[in-house]
Amino acid sequence: MNITGGDTMDVTFETINEATVVVITGRIDSATSKDLETKLIPIINSGTRKLVVDFAKVDFISSAGLRILLIVAKKLKQANGKMALCCLKDTIKEVFDISGFSSIIPVFPTRDEALLL
Repeated sequence: MNITGGDTMDVTFETINEATVVVITGRIDSATSKDLETKLIPIINSGTRKLVVDFAKVDFISSAGLRILLIVAKKLKQANGKMALCCLKDTIKEVFDISGFSSIIPVFPTRDEALLL
């Protein structure tokens, strides 16, 4: 499934074993974060309990994007689910480290490691 939020973000989903892998391409900012939320929340509502967000193709994330990830992580936790992030570029990982989000949401160097969560 492809979802395009303007020209700045593309989201695709795939299922690997019991996990839903979300691959985001582009920017997660105030213009695209709401679109991301409207795509992720229904996945959780439909029963997904393991979500892996692949950041390999993400070029930028703003505080609005971080907020959406926190909302999704909390919703999953309430449903006894788990969320992990993987493949963060150094600049994106730095945002997660500085903001403290990497201590809230597990971050893995590879998708395979994240899928083991």
